[in-house]
Amino acid sequence: MLDLHTEVKFVKGVGPRVAEWLAQKNIFTVEDLLYYLPFRYEDRVNPRGIAELRPGEMATVIAEVRNAGVFRTRRMPIFEMVAGQGRASLKCIWFHGEYLHDRFRPGQMVALYGKVEEGWKGRGLQITQPQFEILDSGEEGVPGVEDSGEIESLEVGRIVPIYESAANGKLTSRWFRRVVHGALSNLATTIPDGVPAALCRRLNLIDRRLAFQRVHFPETGEIFADLANSCTPAHRRLIFEELFFLQVGMELKRRRMRARAGVAFELNDKVREAIKKILPFHPTAAQKRVLKEIAEDMQRPSPMRRLLQGDVGSGKTIVALQAAVIAIENGYQVALMAPTEILATQHYLSARRVLEPAGYRVALLTGSLDEESKRNTRRHVAQGGAQLVIATHALIQEKVDFHKLGLVIVDEQHRFGVMQRFTLMRKAEAEAEPDTLVMTATPIPRTLALTLYGDLDTSMLDELPPGRTPITTRKVSDDRAPEVWEFVRKQVQAGRQAYVVYPVIEGAPAEQTEFGDGLGLAATSKTSKTGLKAAMHMHDELRKKILPDLRVGLLHGRLDPEEKDRTMRQFQQGEIDVLVSTTVIEVGVDVPNATVMVVEHAERFGLAQLHQLRGRIGRGAAKSYCVLMTGGKISPDGDRRLKEMVRTQDGFEIAELDLEQRGPAEFFVTKQAGLPDLRVANLVRDR
Repeated sequence: MLDLHTEVKFVKGVGPRVAEWLAQKNIFTVEDLLYYLPFRYEDRVNPRGIAELRPGEMATVIAEVRNAGVFRTRRMPIFEMVAGQGRASLKCIWFHGEYLHDRFRPGQMVALYGKVEEGWKGRGLQITQPQFEILDSGEEGVPGVEDSGEIESLEVGRIVPIYESAANGKLTSRWFRRVVHGALSNLATTIPDGVPAALCRRLNLIDRRLAFQRVHFPETGEIFADLANSCTPAHRRLIFEELFFLQVGMELKRRRMRARAGVAFELNDKVREAIKKILPFHPTAAQKRVLKEIAEDMQRPSPMRRLLQGDVGSGKTIVALQAAVIAIENGYQVALMAPTEILATQHYLSARRVLEPAGYRVALLTGSLDEESKRNTRRHVAQGGAQLVIATHALIQEKVDFHKLGLVIVDEQHRFGVMQRFTLMRKAEAEAEPDTLVMTATPIPRTLALTLYGDLDTSMLDELPPGRTPITTRKVSDDRAPEVWEFVRKQVQAGRQAYVVYPVIEGAPAEQTEFGDGLGLAATSKTSKTGLKAAMHMHDELRKKILPDLRVGLLHGRLDPEEKDRTMRQFQQGEIDVLVSTTVIEVGVDVPNATVMVVEHAERFGLAQLHQLRGRIGRGAAKSYCVLMTGGKISPDGDRRLKEMVRTQDGFEIAELDLEQRGPAEFFVTKQAGLPDLRVANLVRDR
């Protein structure tokens, strides 16, 4: 008899050798094997007859192999197999299919699944690139697997689970069916269940063991659409269990945090006056509400752990600086960590403008500073001379010690690893942990916020400061580029400034491009290998040929920090009319006079990234315009993204759409962000 913790090598048909192969899929125990769920199902209860098939439908067909072979065209080799039922036949083709040359033999029975199409010139029906299984015996060739030599009940006459193969195809879907079936047959009648019985009854959740049985081998009457969408009672039971324990873990983490000793900051009249003194404008109702939430947390003796979300331009930075004043007025230091030098420098300049007139001392620490400057800054921090320290990840190096750290502010948290945040928190005095304020301008869908930041309380800045005008967004093809450049010229002549953004620099290998969607596009001397225009080349084109009467600057990640700072300073001071850039301007850049954002090859950017880029404009009272230029053929997904950008400016709505399109694993760099590996649940589907 097996239990959930039995090593998988003891399951019939596995053994030590195959167990090593399964370990590559993180399958070590019977429980791991049972969580290796089918990725789809085939309806083989009543497989379709070839004569019944119609073009355009997805179908499962069980038929006999008639003939098979490779034929070559000028472009590629194509493998063709003809399967039949009586007089009816169905052609199956696989492009570049030489690898199949010895897989099919006349007389074999095969199960085929795919989209039915009309054959070439209307000659019969065919399926292109069908998924298939050979149903004859002896196909697996894996030691320890028994085969009856007949088409068994696991293969036909039922809804059949289809698994991803493993061990380079040695462990096929057919193999998994038999081994999982054997494991379930020998599994103890009662297995541990951590979800309370009362909760299962209240939510009408089925028994855990029954859920495993039915998720792998559904009953014949199961609704096929529910199986395809993972919403059967069996799926629902396992999904709920996984998310339930995730949330329990988060709540335990919150309670442990709250049990620790923190700094109880005092909020008296002197501190309140100091906060009012630094405000450059009248705060919005949302800013007042959020500051109140933060201040109440800071007064408690346990460490604050708060996530501050706000759409681009909602005023997160001034709220963070108000929180910093509370800590500084209580005699503590504040650390603000930003993901890039450009953003750290932006924060430094903003903080100096707001805080230094009130007598507060602000320091900047980045990796590009010379060693003597770093040494002086570190000494200043250690002695308590610097009250607010703004830095990149250089701040978490062992050499940086604080005199009395009371508040940690982390900007764009999703760009840092979770452990980096904790490393910074540990730089405070041993007896009291600092308060932590995590900020992000990348709106995080509530689903992900619960998972990534379930240990944090959440504050939301859902109101823009007064005077902001909505941004007009248009999607145009690059054959209308002359109109776009003329529009840019007129805006500059009216006293405004513009950004022009490209996905790649120039001559950059894939890892040096600044394309945040993870496509790793490489550039050649003028455009990338995929035909993308590159920033450096287009900077020359705009400066010399297209807009020779305007002052055109260039900014990208491969410039040295001094050059970046000089370029940004010139743009902020109005000495540059048009700034050509890559996505380094995605966050933190604040130039109220910039009213035009042109994004070339906009179809190649993600929704959240486009929203961040658009957020660089619309920061003043003047009307602003975002032009999304497209080049070449656009995929349906790319076209849909751009239409959504034109339709809405709601960052949280865009974030939800982005999550749906890209999935949670790509919304953030998963391991960096701390998103757990979910075996059953899907945060988009199961929200």
